[in-house]
Formats: sequence, C-alpha cells, structure tokens
Amino acid sequence: MTLLAPFNIAEPQIFHLPDEDATARLGGLIAPQLKPGDVIYLHGDLGMGKSALARGLIRALTTLEQEVPSPTFTLIQSYDTLSFEVLHLDLYRLTDPEEAYELGLDEARSHAVLVIEWPDRLGHLGFDDRLDIVLEVPDITNFPLAAGGRIARLTPHGGFRGS
Repeated sequence: MTLLAPFNIAEPQIFHLPDEDATARLGGLIAPQLKPGDVIYLHGDLGMGKSALARGLIRALTTLEQEVPSPTFTLIQSYDTLSFEVLHLDLYRLTDPEEAYELGLDEARSHAVLVIEWPDRLGHLGFDDRLDIVLEVPDITNFPLAAGGRIARLTPHGGFRGS
C-alpha cells in the first residue's frame, strides 16, 4: 500500500518503505491515530528502521524539530504531547523480563502511548493488546516492487481497537 492512502491502524496493513524518510513518514501517519493506553511493538533486526519510525511518530506528535535520541542506553525517553505522554523504549539491553518491572510500564500505560523497540525482551510480561509493526527486508518474489527497501507489516493483536 502507498503511504499517501489513508489507513486504519486497527486493520492489518503492509507498506513498502523505499528509504528512511518513508519509514519516518509512516510513523507520522500512525501518530494522529494514537490515544493513551496504546502499545506499539516495533520488531526488526538492527538497522531495519525501528528508531526512524519512532522518531517520525514522536515528531508528528510534538514538533518537527524535536530531538529524538535512541533510548538504547537510557532504556526510556519520555515526550509530552498536547494530549498525552509518549514513552519510547528500547529494551535491547534487558537480560531478564523481570527487569521491566522497574520501568513501571503498566502504570504508565494508563496515561501514555508506549512505543517499544525489542519487545521480545518483555517475555511473559508483554502486552496482549497492541499494534505490532514488523520492519523487514522483503522477499522480492512476493514483493517484487519492494527491492532495495523495507516493508512494514502492521498487525493489531488482542483487544487493540477492537481487533
């Protein structure tokens, strides 16, 4: 699907992302559809664009000049928007799911949007109601027009927006 077409994040979608700018634009298109309590899981290998997507999403909710560093070493970065808080998490450095308790994610979810890179590190403590975004190099036999870029697969899970 093209990034110019309107879409609903509560429905499964696949997008071709030819470059990092397109990845950030996708984040910007997702942003206005978010509300407190939403959880977004960003999946993908290193270099697939998880941080670029998060950066585009956060800048769409704050300002285009907003500095959005990767939370790799801090684990969590917080951003205030007009309507709610956005928490951008990078859980790559967690070695045990129990370490996630210290982040207070359950409490934060009531008033914030959680954007989580490396969500598999949550293990059994993960969220059932969420939007998964998988960024990957496409199999060009199935996506011949996507050669040289990435694809993003958006899949709602559990009770995310009634899915």
